[in-house]
Amino acid sequence: MKNQIGKWLTILIPLLIGIGIIYYQYTTLTSDEIQKIKISFEKANYYYILLSLVIACVGYWSRAYRWKFALNHLGYHTKFSNNFFTVCVSYLVNLTVPRSGEISRAALLKKYEEVPFDKAFGTIVAERIVDLLIFFLFVFIGFVSQFDEIYAFLKSENVSFQSLIITAVVGLILFVVFILIWIYAEWKIILKLKKKLSGLVEGITTVYKMKDKWKYLFHSFFIWFSYLMMFYVAIFALPETSEISFDIVIMGFIFGSLAVGFSNGGLGAYPFSIALIFSLYGITKDVGTAFGWLVWTSQTVLAILLGLISYVLLPVLNRNK
Repeated sequence: MKNQIGKWLTILIPLLIGIGIIYYQYTTLTSDEIQKIKISFEKANYYYILLSLVIACVGYWSRAYRWKFALNHLGYHTKFSNNFFTVCVSYLVNLTVPRSGEISRAALLKKYEEVPFDKAFGTIVAERIVDLLIFFLFVFIGFVSQFDEIYAFLKSENVSFQSLIITAVVGLILFVVFILIWIYAEWKIILKLKKKLSGLVEGITTVYKMKDKWKYLFHSFFIWFSYLMMFYVAIFALPETSEISFDIVIMGFIFGSLAVGFSNGGLGAYPFSIALIFSLYGITKDVGTAFGWLVWTSQTVLAILLGLISYVLLPVLNRNK
């Protein structure tokens, strides 16, 4: 009973957050702004949205291709089609419960390629760690290039620089303490976790030990490059966003990526964050909102279509499994 309640809460809470953000955004828009958003959708150049989706598909392909290097290192030579289809299904599942797609991806690979779940999941966790480090690189570049604008915004919101430094230091200290406890503590609960996660740890360390680590890292950067280009190409869909500078694109990309984790696939949160960031650079709320919804809707539809097609094709192409 408790497990069922927990599962439903993991679905409902992000969904309610997304619906709440949509409601808030809708109620803060004037009737004139809503009308302008509708006009933006009508006059948008959907060629660039389509091109953005093509680039997204290339990113899907690269993520599936990168996975083979980690799996090969563990001694599992899987079909690329199974890698690709499970990746597509994971994007679909992530639209229901944030980050649940990683579990379904490892489970499907176990079903169709007989790769142990803990090892497959370990390689996926390793991907997430690498992806997170690359994302932090984007954040660093974006915040350094836009430091003056961000600092002026924080000051206007009464957020002091000192409080940000204190928060960062406290977070770093807590992280270091956790790592030290994990490495050196002989507590029973820690030892039990280490034993259970032994396959997971093997998967995580594949990046450092694997033969093709440089190819793996190349695809890791290429995946994020494709994400950025997917976002960049979309700005040409609207006349009002077509001439914004690349540093603004990076900031929009950063906050859009962060928003995806707040609700189911970024429902509500993605368009809201894009509108907020773009407004700091003089782009009106209606244009920023329209752009955010254009990008989010197109990418969500792509994830749903590819996920459903992949879910159908997996058992068809693996009849003998």
